[in-house]
Amino acid sequence: MKLQKLFVLTLVLIFAFTSFSFATDTEEELTNKFMQRLEKKNKRKVTWLSGYFSFNRINRDNDYNKFAYYESSHFNNTDISWIGDSKAFGMDFGIVFNERYAWSVGGEYWMQMGEELTGNLLYNPSGTIIENPTSEIKVYGFQTGLQYYLTNPPEVDGTFKSLAIRSGFSVGFYQVNWDVWSDYNNLNLSTSVSTGNNTTFKDNAPSFSLHLGADYPTKMFGMVFGLDMSYLYMNFDQVAWYNTLDEEIVASYDGSSDGRVDLNFSGVRGKVELKRFFSW
Repeated sequence: MKLQKLFVLTLVLIFAFTSFSFATDTEEELTNKFMQRLEKKNKRKVTWLSGYFSFNRINRDNDYNKFAYYESSHFNNTDISWIGDSKAFGMDFGIVFNERYAWSVGGEYWMQMGEELTGNLLYNPSGTIIENPTSEIKVYGFQTGLQYYLTNPPEVDGTFKSLAIRSGFSVGFYQVNWDVWSDYNNLNLSTSVSTGNNTTFKDNAPSFSLHLGADYPTKMFGMVFGLDMSYLYMNFDQVAWYNTLDEEIVASYDGSSDGRVDLNFSGVRGKVELKRFFSW
């Protein structure tokens, strides 16, 4: 009986204390406390998906252009064009992990560079007639980066009040494939002479870029219009293929190992993108 009385008395005291505590708080204060606790437990996150188009102005002083100039002299009545500009398409996924900081990751594909020459052309080094000789380059890869909103970061519901300015950097990893006409007079680094018919020259390399951009909200399905200017560093400096003896075969813009062609695609780039922000 004593235990039962003690238990009942304890319940009465707990009820009285709780009633007093609630009585000292107004309804508005209780609501605010509840919302603050709920907000802490369920902090909203802002993410985005985007698709973009970029225009890359490659530095004109690069090994491929030297190669094009040198090899043009080996064909009769034709010239291999220089590479100056490239276009790319890509997609990004990002998340705002702080009020002003965001992280993104994505991939892109550069539209084919180079060309296919038209006609049956005499190639002097081999003395053969080559039908529609080609020099075509494909580049693709992925990148990840951080950006900081200098002004007007996205709201917690994924919307923008006005024009937002941001800056950041990114790093990436890219693959290049270069197809040259099969009779091209390549260079075997082991023997210093040309080796067989060519297969695809390949390489992979990291990339680095610094950029400044802006986001502007549109009234079209909640989309955000983005502009971005950056400088991209990307240099493929081990472009080669390997024969059955595992000998390294390279392209050269002067016929020597010192003239080995590095596919340097560094330069200024501009990017236009459409983003859709989500809050969850």
